[in-house]
Amino acid sequence: MEILTKAELRLRYDEIIEKIKAGVIFIHPTDTIYGISCSALNENSVQKIRELKERPDNSFSVWVPSLNWIESNCQLDKKGEEWLKELPGPYTLILKIKENNAVAKNVSMKTTLGVRLPDHWFSKVVKDLGIPIVTTSVNKAGQMFMTDKDNLDPEIEWGVSFLIYDGEKKGRPSKIVNLVEDKVVKR
Repeated sequence: MEILTKAELRLRYDEIIEKIKAGVIFIHPTDTIYGISCSALNENSVQKIRELKERPDNSFSVWVPSLNWIESNCQLDKKGEEWLKELPGPYTLILKIKENNAVAKNVSMKTTLGVRLPDHWFSKVVKDLGIPIVTTSVNKAGQMFMTDKDNLDPEIEWGVSFLIYDGEKKGRPSKIVNLVEDKVVKR
């Protein structure tokens, strides 16, 4: 696994964008913790993340390129529109999805989708991609999430092409706001 700094990412920006579009699995910083990702349109890559995390059937969230993506691909009521005003931020909004082809069918096992738009510099990368990426904590199911490169599970590291390293993260996973069931989950 290659470790890239923010500066190295800038130097190799077009190459990294193309690799992500092609389906590589990678780790990136967020506004909360580190996430493991791939193109949310690549069913094979999504499956590899499921295997690495030992998470066969729970839905994954996606980091979206823009608020417009959410408006185009998710059903929004008045409450959903109000929550969009909180983005970017440390939230995962659970919304009903409009189109089955907005993400690979194995991203969400339901008619809903968790969407994120973090307040973090990496949002520009996702915006430039123009497609959503899977974003889920870097850990095996039931284990502690990654906060630093030193506590990355070696079995997960083996399946990752690169890590964009931004130092130790001291946050917690994003707050889940389920707008379908009208509840907030604090983690």
